[in-house]
Amino acid sequence: MMHRIFLTFILLVICSCSDSTQPKPSGFLALEYDLAQYSRVDPDCPFSFEKNDFSDLEKDNPNQPCWLNLNYSGMNAKIYLSYSSVENNLRELLIDAQKLPEKHTIKADLIEASIYENKANQTFGNFYNVEGDAASPAQFYITDSTSHFLTGSLYFEVKPNYDSILPAANYLKNDMRHLMETLEWE
Repeated sequence: MMHRIFLTFILLVICSCSDSTQPKPSGFLALEYDLAQYSRVDPDCPFSFEKNDFSDLEKDNPNQPCWLNLNYSGMNAKIYLSYSSVENNLRELLIDAQKLPEKHTIKADLIEASIYENKANQTFGNFYNVEGDAASPAQFYITDSTSHFLTGSLYFEVKPNYDSILPAANYLKNDMRHLMETLEWE
């Protein structure tokens, strides 16, 4: 009898020595992108700028020849650029450009605006960083206040999921800031 109890005890000890199931720790996407290489482009518009060589410049609206797209096909993303000339309508252009980020307040957790100013290039504007599941994670407008006005908006061609697109969005936000910093009016 004692022999059976001893064997049962040994059997229980051996069977109970397995790894216990534990929840897996949270994982994060570790997307890495090549270091950006920039080249100056002159899109036959009253401005020029440097774009990331990873992107393709597209003109897709023949009625608006200076509405351009920077297509990042490997990321399913585009930066939409829209140019307008200032003709006694700067106030209206500014109001429209400032309304654009407001359209995302329903899904955005935070919209942070930062003022941009480059007196040497006569460029002034705002950059909007949008956090949360909004359709556009970044937007900007830039102007010389007298003749030229350019807006830019970043969109991904996927359903917005802030955590998933964050690495790509941060990479493209840097490209948008670089575009603003290198923009020159003709």
